Amino acid sequence: MNFISNAYAQGGAAGGGMEMIIMLGVFGLIFYFMIFRPQSKRVKEHKNLMASLGKGDEVLTSGGLVGKIAKISADNDYVLLSLSEQSQVTIKKDFITAVLPKGSIQSL
Repeated sequence: MNFISNAYAQGGAAGGGMEMIIMLGVFGLIFYFMIFRPQSKRVKEHKNLMASLGKGDEVLTSGGLVGKIAKISADNDYVLLSLSEQSQVTIKKDFITAVLPKGSIQSL
């Protein structure tokens, strides 16, 4: 029953610390290019979208609502969205996902 001590004796670190550093560097680069960079790019595009919103823009929300911006103010984060002639909804700016071309609501 000397198996455990033989297993520990054969499982020593064969390489050096340099291989581990290189591997960590490669994983860091993979993390940066596949996760961090695309996410920061999406956040930047969404901030530019929020800054370019104006009254009368036709927008799509993350909940699937399509409407025209009836009232927007720079000091708060809420937008009054007109869904039809009779109904209006107040939503947070962050929930707007896209600005639609003019006339999109009429074509629906």
